Amino acid sequence: MNYRHEIDGLRAVAVIPVILFHAGFEVFSGGFVGVDVFFVISGYLITGILIKSLDDGKFSIVQFYENRARRILPALFVVMTLCVPFAWMWMLPSQFKDFAQSLIAVVFFVSNVLFWREEGYFAASAELNPLLHTWSLAVEEQYYLLFPLFLLLTWRFGRNRLFWAIVIIAAISLLICEWGWRNEPHANFYLAPTRAWELLAGSICAFLAAGRAYRSNNALSTAGLSLIVFAILHFDSTTPFPSLYALAPVGGTSLILLFAGNGTWVARLLSMRGFVGIGLISYSAYLWHQPLFAFARIRAIAPPTEWMMLLLATASLG
Repeated sequence: MNYRHEIDGLRAVAVIPVILFHAGFEVFSGGFVGVDVFFVISGYLITGILIKSLDDGKFSIVQFYENRARRILPALFVVMTLCVPFAWMWMLPSQFKDFAQSLIAVVFFVSNVLFWREEGYFAASAELNPLLHTWSLAVEEQYYLLFPLFLLLTWRFGRNRLFWAIVIIAAISLLICEWGWRNEPHANFYLAPTRAWELLAGSICAFLAAGRAYRSNNALSTAGLSLIVFAILHFDSTTPFPSLYALAPVGGTSLILLFAGNGTWVARLLSMRGFVGIGLISYSAYLWHQPLFAFARIRAIAPPTEWMMLLLATASLG
């Protein structure tokens, strides 16, 4: 795949609201949708890589898993390791027990399952969990584990049939998600079956874009960015999520991936050096922000001030 600066810029649009939402800034009440933007981007990029390697006859499942491990594990394990002494010093025994369980769950990429069984994402106690944010990494890793195998086994049936199979699976996942927020809201938020459609939306975009020049459409790319910004500023903890409401950030991201080609003002905006620079470090920033915030809240006698949280948010970028 050709490198697209605007995708790294889009990562910045995803990670900054997530960080500021977790920092407690009310203006970013829907900042949690940045994770959904990340899901679509991941689905798009990974599927594009897989399609090209399968087309070229060079696909190696071992090489794919190795590349993912090199990309994800080193920074993750560094953050986890450095959390341990601060957890030991500052956490109550019950908190440290929960933290130890989350460490094990993260290693096996099932922290989303653990947190589903323990607490809601928007619960006040969740702010004190240094590894709460790893639930999204677990969902992505579960996708990375299963989706390449699915493509490998079904590629021989033809790209067109495979495309429509993915569309159908994504639609089923969305329907389950819509049922889930009404009946099992915690499971709906954390678990992969109700999040799969977001990753598969990116996969669908990759199929649509494969072998074609990137399209440029100012209206559609602008609509995409507007949908994401709307969700960030207007959604909050009372918004049923994920649900059909998630079509705003997911659909918006998809429009940008498909139509923010060269010449569009959205591509020019997202390709600015500041956005691209933050996008390039977005994974590390995402890893660091929650431990910094959680330990600050655990250590402080009174709730940390907005200035302190803003300083810590900036430190996560550093």
